[in-house]
Amino acid sequence: MKGFVKKGIIYSLIGIIQLGIGASVIEASPRHENRHHKQHWDNRDHRDHEIQEERARHEREMERRDHEEEWQWKERQEREKEHHEEVMRTLGGIALLYILTQ
Repeated sequence: MKGFVKKGIIYSLIGIIQLGIGASVIEASPRHENRHHKQHWDNRDHRDHEIQEERARHEREMERRDHEEEWQWKERQEREKEHHEEVMRTLGGIALLYILTQ
């Protein structure tokens, strides 16, 4: 009787493991990825475009203007640097969130 119970438990555990592996294989199948493949690339292109725009804007803002004093320029640079870092963190966070939800 003990041998029969042990075999039953072992076979049950093996079945549960196989079900878990099967479920993960089904989730990872490429069939699910085809639906969002084009949308993924569109989102990636859009995000890359936003990052390029932000970098170009940041470069323009970091340059000294003709009418500015040295101290004004330094203050504006500090504010712009903080703003740029915040925007880049936001864009990076959006990208990370998108990757994690896929």
